[in-house]
Amino acid sequence: SKKEISVIIELRARFDEINNLILAEEMRNSGVTVRFGFGNLKLHAKAALITREEEDGTRLYAHLSTGNYNAATANEYEDLGLITAHPEICADVRQFFDALYARQEPRAFRKLLIAPQFLARKLLAEIKEETEAARKGIPARIFAKVNALIDEKIIAALYEASKAGVQVDLVVRGACSLIPQLPGVSENIRVVSIIDRFLEHSRIYYFESTARMYFSSADWMPRNFFSRLEIAFPILDERVFAYLKTVVFPAYLNDLSKGRELTSTGKWERRLLTNGANKVERAQSLFMHLAEKDYRGTPLEWKKIDSTQSTYIK
Repeated sequence: SKKEISVIIELRARFDEINNLILAEEMRNSGVTVRFGFGNLKLHAKAALITREEEDGTRLYAHLSTGNYNAATANEYEDLGLITAHPEICADVRQFFDALYARQEPRAFRKLLIAPQFLARKLLAEIKEETEAARKGIPARIFAKVNALIDEKIIAALYEASKAGVQVDLVVRGACSLIPQLPGVSENIRVVSIIDRFLEHSRIYYFESTARMYFSSADWMPRNFFSRLEIAFPILDERVFAYLKTVVFPAYLNDLSKGRELTSTGKWERRLLTNGANKVERAQSLFMHLAEKDYRGTPLEWKKIDSTQSTYIK
């Protein structure tokens, strides 16, 4: 069957400019149409779209990721991705690529959040919604996992959320300008960092009162919000949503082996066993174990109907 492949590569990738040029030439020699990023905005989003002719017509499949399409870092980084046939998400991804091919900034999407136009504004609105929910006595919580947190407006909004009673759990691998556990300011904020075998690289945003969850290519930094093309994409599947909330979040927050917690003095300290815990949890080991065991015992588990059939049920 005939296949047409088009690729957009961002050349301004730290340490990889020459490798990307070589890769682009190899793809062109194989018949792939290759274009490069444009303008002043660095293309940092990671997305792929498959348009497939099937018996009942044309169907779209989208893959969105927190990490690069890079064979080397795929073996070294921890990242999260989503492959979906959701019509609105796929339509948004197509629109995103159409805009890039027209050398225009992507705008006006149904499900995706795009930087620099909307992402920072939407995150501030989400944090404000959690803050208002807490003030009304509605259960409110924010969980975020990023590589860095230095945006001043986001930090100020998180302080306000904490003062309103929102429980804020942050997993920040590197630079963090927010100070947790300050009485009257950030006493409801916990900041954890995990340094392990694989480089923690995924970005997750979760807002409990509105039940919204996103994966993203963007850290909470001004350069990601305003100087790059970034994508945050919603988690709409109930099983994936439940797996993240009940398995992934607790694993990060309870990692007593490779996790460190930021104190109000700016120091990262080893976390102590609490609530009668008698073992040290390690998030990355848990995730590898679940993958090897087909996610048994989690919301991602699929079970055979019987031993003679290959059909699976939730």
